[in-house]
Amino acid sequence: MTHAPFDHSGSSFDDFLEEEGLLEETEAAALKRVIAWQLAEAMKAEGVSKKALAERLGTSRSQLDRLLDPDNPNVHLTTIARAARAVGKRLRIEMVDAI
Repeated sequence: MTHAPFDHSGSSFDDFLEEEGLLEETEAAALKRVIAWQLAEAMKAEGVSKKALAERLGTSRSQLDRLLDPDNPNVHLTTIARAARAVGKRLRIEMVDAI
């Protein structure tokens, strides 16, 4: 049984999100999820507990939980950068051409 090739007609999902005024918010939420996941993975790789990382950052465990919460968009870049350094990483943000 053969399938017909996928016919991509109409606009992309990004176009839809932009039309609805949700593209930037959706991209920011996705980026936060990725960063939270990467930080958690770096903590595991380095054997760093939440308590230890909170101590390294001079913050509370609840503050760290907010940083690691992929659904909490209210985290400053400086906080993310400090957390990255505390687990032997660095934060890199770049601007790329729009497609």
